[in-house]
Amino acid sequence: MTTAVTVQRLAIALFAALALAACSGQGGGHDAGEEGSAQKSSSAGLPDGRIAVGEQLANAKGKATGQSCVDCHGPEGNAPIDPTYPKIGGQYADYIAHALQQYRKGERQHALMTPQAAGLGDQDIADLAAYFGSRPTQLRNLQGIH
Repeated sequence: MTTAVTVQRLAIALFAALALAACSGQGGGHDAGEEGSAQKSSSAGLPDGRIAVGEQLANAKGKATGQSCVDCHGPEGNAPIDPTYPKIGGQYADYIAHALQQYRKGERQHALMTPQAAGLGDQDIADLAAYFGSRPTQLRNLQGIH
């Protein structure tokens, strides 16, 4: 079996799993009535994230760097001040949570992010991940673009 066929089959399986989760009410999205909470399960092993608290944390200046999340990543995580900084608005909350955990542990290194994340607790990470994961996205799938 070729790599392209394998990738296509994995993409179809992933889409089917996501569609099933969305139909069963267990997807990552939230309804307007759930603005104060996030997805109930986390592959990062974190408590439920609180979007409103995450928004407050995203705007608060960190002790380690004197910067807030939005100072570098922009409002709602979609306007980074440097083109090498990622857009995190609309990113999967679990991805953000795992990245912050890795920065906190020193397993992932960045001159600003590592010290910034070092002081975050599990609930802080869950809240930030819930907030940025709930924002509109400007992320694009670049697969197949040459």
